[in-house]
Amino acid sequence: MSDVQSGAPAPTQDAEDTVWVQEVSFIDSVPRWIAMSFVFFVFVGTWQMVTYFEMVSPIILPTPWETLLDMIFVGKNLLSGGYMLVSLWITIQEVILGFALAIFIGFSLGILVGETAFGEKAVMPYLVAIDTMPKVAFAPLFVAWLGFGIESKVALAAFIATFPIVVGTAAGLHAADENARMLFKTMGATRMQTLFKMKLPTGLPQIFTGLKIGAVGVMAGAITGEFLGGGKGFGELIRVAASQLNTPRVFSLILYLSLVGLVVYLLVMFAQRKIVFWHEERVGAHD
Repeated sequence: MSDVQSGAPAPTQDAEDTVWVQEVSFIDSVPRWIAMSFVFFVFVGTWQMVTYFEMVSPIILPTPWETLLDMIFVGKNLLSGGYMLVSLWITIQEVILGFALAIFIGFSLGILVGETAFGEKAVMPYLVAIDTMPKVAFAPLFVAWLGFGIESKVALAAFIATFPIVVGTAAGLHAADENARMLFKTMGATRMQTLFKMKLPTGLPQIFTGLKIGAVGVMAGAITGEFLGGGKGFGELIRVAASQLNTPRVFSLILYLSLVGLVVYLLVMFAQRKIVFWHEERVGAHD
């Protein structure tokens, strides 16, 4: 039976043209591991060419092979429980304590700024003014106030990581839908009930964005404190290696520190996926 006899409209070319289909470019369809491997090999290849043709002095930039050998040496020292493991554990403590302190302070100030007019009008301008200052310049002050121990490094790490958490928390509290606010108000919900049952759950994606930015900055704060305030962490090992022009050691220590920072960041992302499982956050349009 034909389409006309059955009464069903026959599809036309114009109707098919009206269907919108998102086109996926070739670069977006490449799997992540292939894209990351390509970028890695391009980076290492460029690095090898620069060192092979001596575009940069070997004293300043070691070869990838020299860096790899030194990374193996550092890894063996870490696995054997040598002095580098002790230094790494000190730095990890500074990062963990600094991040925990930043979360507490940042979350508290974020609620104050996002929930009260006083915090938004009186407190936020001072926080912005402090954040615009060069934070490295505060390192000698923290050392003078708290000494050369772990306390000054924890304070500087928290100082650098706090502001993104404040902004993320305040933005999350303002992200609640106006209709939801009116519904809670109509149902007679108190201010605390509205905060904990509506505003905070709604603002969790923005809050975790601030936490991820803070997780990146907390490592920089701890290492900066060790550079300028002494200590026995990985930052001190890097400073000593740099003073001896041992650039392979500097590179290998920095790479191990980047792994620690990556673990902290991934832990925050893991917590976000477990807590904010209903929200899909993607940088690009495709995996």
